[in-house]
Amino acid sequence: MALLTPYSKVPELNTATVLLVESEEELQSKLADAIVHHEKDFNVNVRLARRLPLPVENKEGRPRVDLMVFIVNLLSEHSLQSVESSLTHLHSDCFLGKVCFLVTDARCGSHTQERLVSLRKLAASHQCPVLCAEHRTEDGVNAAAVRLLNILKVSAGMSPLATTALYLSSLTRCSVTSDLEED
Repeated sequence: MALLTPYSKVPELNTATVLLVESEEELQSKLADAIVHHEKDFNVNVRLARRLPLPVENKEGRPRVDLMVFIVNLLSEHSLQSVESSLTHLHSDCFLGKVCFLVTDARCGSHTQERLVSLRKLAASHQCPVLCAEHRTEDGVNAAAVRLLNILKVSAGMSPLATTALYLSSLTRCSVTSDLEED
């Protein structure tokens, strides 16, 4: 099975594609709807997958993926394992500004702390950001969609180069880090 590579296809004009990968599909469709319906100044294609690798049948017709978002539910051991196995199907070039992790249920107790630490180590080893999201409320899903759209804009090259690195670092800070460390 071939690895998914970030630059194997030509980008479409004023269009960006995000791939949402979630094994349990708890947040995936709500987040996709929020991304599509949010007002933006460029076209967004949202693709959904339960895991990688993607099917070979549609490889030629598949658009270039500008951002891959791995959604991890910290209450589920299977969710983290699915992400870990999916990462083996990505070319190393994908991790440079093209992959991020979106975490749900980060405040649900001490048993999730171990999974969060594992995910942070995994993300750090690939130099990918970890975002936290509230998926139980519409406002939380919309806030996650806005953050992902901003990151997608940078990943797809639709942001001025002078501000890209600073802008991306400010977008990817996890807002619950200090809350977790206090518990």
